[in-house]
Amino acid sequence: MGYPEDVLAPDEHLLLHRHPHWKMLFWPIVILVVGTALAGFAGGVISRNVTDETLAIGLLVAVLVVWLALLAWRVIGPVVSWKSTHFIVTDRRVLVRQGVLTHSGIDIPMSRISSVQFRHGLFDRLLGTGTLIIGSSSDEPLEYDDIPAVQRVHSLLYHQVFEVEHRHERWDD
Repeated sequence: MGYPEDVLAPDEHLLLHRHPHWKMLFWPIVILVVGTALAGFAGGVISRNVTDETLAIGLLVAVLVVWLALLAWRVIGPVVSWKSTHFIVTDRRVLVRQGVLTHSGIDIPMSRISSVQFRHGLFDRLLGTGTLIIGSSSDEPLEYDDIPAVQRVHSLLYHQVFEVEHRHERWDD
């Protein structure tokens, strides 16, 4: 068993496991392509125009260091953040887990959910993503951005909450 199955309680069933929508990775990919092209261009200009070999090596190392720093800061970080963010729905609860070094999470039991909403603008609708808003019996509603197929997730959650309430009503009769 892998993640998220290993965090489930006995007899709990996984219904949905999602990472944020791939649109989170758009700018990191653009930065990777443009940064790599610029670093390659700079390396070519340096190797063609700088005649002093020591200076050329120093400049090439500087270009490499800047490229690696840009890659680590603006590409690898967001990709790791995307991969380590999990939105999970089971038959009993909603779980959200985030982080690598500092791991955080929240569990919302289905019985505590009082409302489920979604919001997406034109661009989000074109990409098939949106914001899921879960109201619970606690404080402010919780908003989760960039949920893929947000309408289907909304429908699934609404169905699960209704089924839980319906089962409790049957037991109360």
